[in-house]
Amino acid sequence: MLHKFIFDGTRIVLDVHSGAVHEVDELAWDLLDGYGQVTEVELIERTRGRYDPVDVAETLEEIKELEQCGLLFSPDPYQGKYTPSNEIVTKALCLHLAHSCNLSCRYCFAGQGRFGGGDQLMPLEIGRAAIDFLIERSGNRKHLEIDFFGGEPLLNFEVLKELVYYGIQRASERGKVFKFTVTTNALLLNREVSQFLNEHEINVVLSLDGRQEVHDRMRPIPGGAGSYERVVSRIKSFVGSQHNRNYIIRGTYTRHNLDFCNDVLHMADLGFKHLSVEPVVAPEGAPYAIRQEDLPAVLAEYEQLTRELLRRREAGEPIDFFHFNIDLEGGPCLPKRLTGCGAGYEYLAVAPNGDLYPCHQFVGRSNYLMGNVLEGRVRPDLVEAFRQAHIYNKEGCAGCWAKFYCSGGCHANAEAANGSIYRPHEQGCSLARKRLECALYLKVKESRQD
Repeated sequence: MLHKFIFDGTRIVLDVHSGAVHEVDELAWDLLDGYGQVTEVELIERTRGRYDPVDVAETLEEIKELEQCGLLFSPDPYQGKYTPSNEIVTKALCLHLAHSCNLSCRYCFAGQGRFGGGDQLMPLEIGRAAIDFLIERSGNRKHLEIDFFGGEPLLNFEVLKELVYYGIQRASERGKVFKFTVTTNALLLNREVSQFLNEHEINVVLSLDGRQEVHDRMRPIPGGAGSYERVVSRIKSFVGSQHNRNYIIRGTYTRHNLDFCNDVLHMADLGFKHLSVEPVVAPEGAPYAIRQEDLPAVLAEYEQLTRELLRRREAGEPIDFFHFNIDLEGGPCLPKRLTGCGAGYEYLAVAPNGDLYPCHQFVGRSNYLMGNVLEGRVRPDLVEAFRQAHIYNKEGCAGCWAKFYCSGGCHANAEAANGSIYRPHEQGCSLARKRLECALYLKVKESRQD
């Protein structure tokens, strides 16, 4: 399977099953269209009068060599052969330290952080039970992850601290290593909090949507006032203390800022280097939801962002944009390429009362309640359903050129849009494919400079 596309005059060919990426000229581009479908004589006849016959013959030989080396027209090595491992190992938990928030974000999929319930903070004993639960279900895996989430998890900072101490202690006892991450709106990032996060090398995801008018429109404090100035001030202070490591700025774009390239550049101009902006998760019909008719503008904006990132890189001002990061050599391991995030079996979310869900976006959906950390077990039917939700079982994924990079997309978005984790969210698929093309183009341009 090949995927061919042109970006600003550059012709790029991805051999899907080997992962090889080729920049080709117009002649090779035309020959690849019929190669393997018609005879060589017919291919040569098609090009008569447009290309030198000697060049055609040489290019055909190059295509044959690449095919023989498994770098063009390579077969799918996993179709009909892949089965998930029978060993169920949990690698990561998302601990909802707070179902409460000090912002009133208008697009919050969690209903201002409460996930359909009232204000709640996770008790220390529930957090400790969750850590013990993860260790017991981790098998022989050494490296484990804990994500502190909300609402706003720093509303429960004292419990966060105690859980870090407890996790380090239990990991040492059991020969494990924990990596901790916290996602925060930054309003509570004072000196004490920042010092603790830095001392323990905790990764931090900081929420900022970009330009002040964009951020304040969707992320006000209770009462309606904007939060931009306070958020930016705290993020600047924190990032300065981090020396540009262990953080990422994560923004959300909506129908109100389809020109989100300007928001990425604004955040870069503030001095932030590790950036991400993602489409809003919204119910259909919400005024800020991205609609089908908006997709051409969104796809064009990703292309514009690509050009701007390339321009800045060439000017010696590189920006690390999360969605354009791609490793063509090493890349994700096989299970991750075929199954994605591992939600529902490798990765679980824990509500403040200890209830378990497949991931943070499923929290509060009663039909996806999997168990409780105090019980120490999870529903095997749901574990199996998510374990089997790989690209060869998902609708349309096996024939998609982007399958080894998007891994079937987000289960939660698929379920919300289509009522099934086995039927991907088409809008998300369109965006994933465009982001991948942008990433491949940047890789090709980078390889020219090496």
